[in-house]
Amino acid sequence: MINSVPRLFFSLIFLGIVLPTAHGQDFKQVLRSELSETNPGILFTIESGDERFSWSGAVGINDVKTGDSLQVNQTVRIASVTKSYVAAAILRLMEKGVLNLEDPISKHLSPAHAEILRQDYDLDQITIQQILRHSAGFFDHTHAPEFFEIVLGTPGHEWTRTEQLRMCVEKGEPIGPPGAQFSYSDTGYVILGELIETYTGKSLDEGIKELLGLEALGLDRTDFERIDPLTDQLRIHQYFEGRDTYGFSPTMDYFGGGGIVTTTQEMVDFFQALFKGKIFKNAETLKVMLEPVTYATKAQLDYQMGMFKVKVNGMDAYSHSGFWGTQVLYIPELDLYMAANYSAGWRGRAVAPIFDKILLEKEKSNSAATK
Repeated sequence: MINSVPRLFFSLIFLGIVLPTAHGQDFKQVLRSELSETNPGILFTIESGDERFSWSGAVGINDVKTGDSLQVNQTVRIASVTKSYVAAAILRLMEKGVLNLEDPISKHLSPAHAEILRQDYDLDQITIQQILRHSAGFFDHTHAPEFFEIVLGTPGHEWTRTEQLRMCVEKGEPIGPPGAQFSYSDTGYVILGELIETYTGKSLDEGIKELLGLEALGLDRTDFERIDPLTDQLRIHQYFEGRDTYGFSPTMDYFGGGGIVTTTQEMVDFFQALFKGKIFKNAETLKVMLEPVTYATKAQLDYQMGMFKVKVNGMDAYSHSGFWGTQVLYIPELDLYMAANYSAGWRGRAVAPIFDKILLEKEKSNSAATK
């Protein structure tokens, strides 16, 4: 565990009171330290809440076959980080009076999908709030062995939402009673994606953009894959167990559990908009989103709604990560935002190692500058 740096000193740094003119080379060196034979590249953005400090960098190789370098403006599949956007969109529907978080999901699901899920689940007892918090008890369809057999054996397979809901029912059992436990489930967010489409009358991409005002925020490179040709063209190669997944169909993770492609800068921009009150109409809605949850058995992850809480260098941070090596976080104590993508992911911990390393380098550089 890296020792925490003095809080007051860091607060001064990120308020702009102590701010060296250049960190780029030092930060790039930190990024390079994360490269390896198994992880060919990394993208990174760090920014203070007042935007007086901002830096983005890219190091390493994009396509290992051609050896081309990663560029800072390239986009990545953010996978489960999409859940932060989906959760916020559902909360916007709540603000609009379209739904209540305490509503049973049976009230909102299409008849066809309700029929599938009722084989194993009492949909009258499962609420939208429970799904947002991963406490509904849904088996995660991605945990079925058949799921990755298809993904890895037939990477071009075109999945549907219906197919994934069937897999939830046919390949696994309910985890437990609704609301009684935390159990992370992509299936739940696939269901929430349907609600966004139903109540906006638009695609998931269009519905989220409309509800969250992403275009007005200038997030021009935040799109579901296959929507904007330039966003797709800028997408990097991402790797799983040494295998290039660039050609894998995005439909494996497309219906709410994942699906968005964006840059590290725009992930930071979205988190800033969320925590600065630019997404919700009512300030209380963010408090609802971040309300702590406890269970009889301690949860493996301190998850709220589309967001989880972690420690970064000893400080609380709100975050979400994604399967393809992406993570974004906000440290309230420093009013600091960071986002990263490891081309081949990282293993063994909830927080990508680069965040602690960058904070340590920032403190070290500023200490030297003030001597």
